[in-house]
Amino acid sequence: MTTSRLGTPLFGTILLLAACGAVAPTPPPSATPSLGGTSWQLVKFQSSDDKTVTPDDKSKYTLQFSADGGLSARIDCNRGRGTWKSSGAGLQLGPLALTRAMFPPGSLHDQIVKHWDYIRSYLVKDGHLFLSLMADGGIYEFEPIF
Repeated sequence: MTTSRLGTPLFGTILLLAACGAVAPTPPPSATPSLGGTSWQLVKFQSSDDKTVTPDDKSKYTLQFSADGGLSARIDCNRGRGTWKSSGAGLQLGPLALTRAMFPPGSLHDQIVKHWDYIRSYLVKDGHLFLSLMADGGIYEFEPIF
């Protein structure tokens, strides 16, 4: 019986190619990135009737989402702490404990506090965070704080 060594390199190449093709594909990135460890400042609020409200100073309206589910907020002159959790694009914000300093006329404080319990979902698009109110009540747009 005679054995041919000519088929051995070809067989090795086929085996190597088959093994390379068996590598598990990388899972796709999450469609909804986690908010944990991020900080944002308010750019504008767009209501369902297309009215836009912008803050006089973006840095007076900030949110910081901790990876452990804690949340820190600045709403004009007041500072607060609360909780957050998300599942997919859904977002649940817990009660916000706020200081009660007086704020100047034109502040967005009352509006944001009134809307807080109605924020239901989020989207991160083009580097901005969009928080949506239930029943198409409006959208808050935030930009990252660097």
